[in-house]
Amino acid sequence: MGRQLTERELAVEPVDAARLLLGCVMESTTPEGVVAVRIVEVEAYRGADDPASHCYRGKTPRNEVMFGPAGHLYVYFVYGMHFCANVTSLTDGEPGAVLVRAGEVVEGSDLAHIRRPSARSHAELAKGPARLTGVLGLDRTHNGVDLTSDTASVRLFAGDPVPDDEVVTGPRVGISLAIEVPWRFWISGSQAVSTYRRGGKHTPDAG
Repeated sequence: MGRQLTERELAVEPVDAARLLLGCVMESTTPEGVVAVRIVEVEAYRGADDPASHCYRGKTPRNEVMFGPAGHLYVYFVYGMHFCANVTSLTDGEPGAVLVRAGEVVEGSDLAHIRRPSARSHAELAKGPARLTGVLGLDRTHNGVDLTSDTASVRLFAGDPVPDDEVVTGPRVGISLAIEVPWRFWISGSQAVSTYRRGGKHTPDAG
């Protein structure tokens, strides 16, 4: 799986952390087994200067993980039915995170298909933030997990570097503020990249 990412590597600006995470692998271990995905799409969110961020109006019980050390998992519930997973960045006390929007399953595909029986292809298993958390088996109990710990149930591993000419940037998805900020990053050509939905009415996926 390669080496595990460190807190120091992730304690950077969310935009830089987002670029770093492309091509990395998120691995989740549950009683049912192990599933790992190669990250192919992410979005960066800052704090008080990013109106699309959950932290724009300050710390709350919901977003407090975003203010903690880098490299932790920030999981929140949307629509009363889905979970979204973020990787925290910046330094302790300064909020920032990267929403993991989509990935390619690279380990545990049988379990991933059991968890996502409606997926019509392998590429659709983790195509979108809710599908990704679904195949990894992530829920609110994983909020705050230290992804840099070698004993954690969810861990982050460095992948093969993605060349700059294979990285595409554009507006973030489904947000109502700062909708033109190009802080969404994805790997060109990956069939697992989610479908773009222009924002303007709601903020379901914002980190």
